[in-house]
Amino acid sequence: MNPRELVPPGSEIAVIGLARSGRAVATLLKKHGYNVYASDLASSPETGRTAEQLRALGISVEIGRHEFERIARAGLVVTSPGVPPSAPPLAFAREMRVRIASEVEVALAFLAGARLIAVTGTNGKTTTTALIAHLLRGLDTEAVEAGNIGTPLSEIADRERHPKWISLEMSSFQLHDTPSLKPDVGVLTNLSPDHLDRYPTVAEYYADKARLFANANGDSAWVVNGDDRSVERMVRDVAGHKYAFSLTDAEAPAHFDERSNQLVILGAPLLDRRDLPLLGSHNIANALAAALAVMVADRSHQTPQARKGIAAALRTFRSLPHRLELVGEFGGVQWINDSKATNVSSTAVAIDGMERPTVLLLGGRHKGEAYTPLAEGLKRKVKRVIAYGEAAPIIATDLRPVVDVVRLGSDFDEVMRAARAAARPGEAVLLSPACSSYDMFTNYEERGERFRALAAREA
Repeated sequence: MNPRELVPPGSEIAVIGLARSGRAVATLLKKHGYNVYASDLASSPETGRTAEQLRALGISVEIGRHEFERIARAGLVVTSPGVPPSAPPLAFAREMRVRIASEVEVALAFLAGARLIAVTGTNGKTTTTALIAHLLRGLDTEAVEAGNIGTPLSEIADRERHPKWISLEMSSFQLHDTPSLKPDVGVLTNLSPDHLDRYPTVAEYYADKARLFANANGDSAWVVNGDDRSVERMVRDVAGHKYAFSLTDAEAPAHFDERSNQLVILGAPLLDRRDLPLLGSHNIANALAAALAVMVADRSHQTPQARKGIAAALRTFRSLPHRLELVGEFGGVQWINDSKATNVSSTAVAIDGMERPTVLLLGGRHKGEAYTPLAEGLKRKVKRVIAYGEAAPIIATDLRPVVDVVRLGSDFDEVMRAARAAARPGEAVLLSPACSSYDMFTNYEERGERFRALAAREA
């Protein structure tokens, strides 16, 4: 989409939600001469500061309410990913037949020259997105990571100079309103139920994930999980070239050879597993997906010299904060921060990657999933579950038949004391909550930082 096609001349653009992406897209639009109205129902010190910054740019801002008459007159409504489609201002915009676009959709209009690798999936997409950008930089090319990973794409679009490559993480929420997305390479890491507090059914959640392929044609390139049947079903009839990564299929373009302990990409070994500094088999899959995506994005990335650069970059990548992050080993006990695991499938992956008997911290705000799918992994890897927060009663009911469960309340200091008392040298404490953080913390980052601080406090 061309920037001139965003709205009819003289029309106002309404930005709903003033978190980081809302602020970024409002700023971008104003700098390009658009009339912008921004609003957020939340009234907090943070939104107050954002309002002051935007007003200083000449943007009309409302906090604590949305002006529906103004939304009805808007030429375009731009939504932040944290605003659900059912939110009153978006529902009203649809009723009034006002076009709705995501912050990413708007930013793409200003980034016509950048090459794009877009990543989605239920789990692993943030690590894969970061890996892709890291590997591209390892090839001495200008690359950034953006989107759901934390940096709004509008911030990249607002820069004087745009990068050659963008590794773009796309959540289902962002995909919902980004109809123009057509990446050079699209990556689908995996699929499992998630966000059932926002989606009425798993099918509707998957339908938003499938929007990654909305503009597929014969020249499209897709990197997909060959070990995931739901992924295979989703991409079966998608146009373009499909490249699978797999932990088990030696015929896949990217696979792990367990006999040689090698990551194999496009017919040749790339890296020994021991040289990949990431915990868990799922991170082998993430590394395979990222390396394959970079290689198929451009033929120049497949030369012997480029393969050496990619392998060297993989050796220097470190786990992201709050994603199976080893925060330390104290008294012979590993403390692992996986606070980003906000759904059951993420936690199942984390449990599977554990190499020591584990005390698992599970809890927070329930998201609608049963915890029973964790049972097999718990039997093999976990000596005790400490259930806490609003979800603790449900966790205890679901899991007590298969593992020792200690049920606590919403005092995280008490949770950590119980974990310290339960873990012995040679074991591990894993925070992988399978729940959102909003009952006790502002976000998963705050939860992870609290875990890190308390783990080291009595070391």
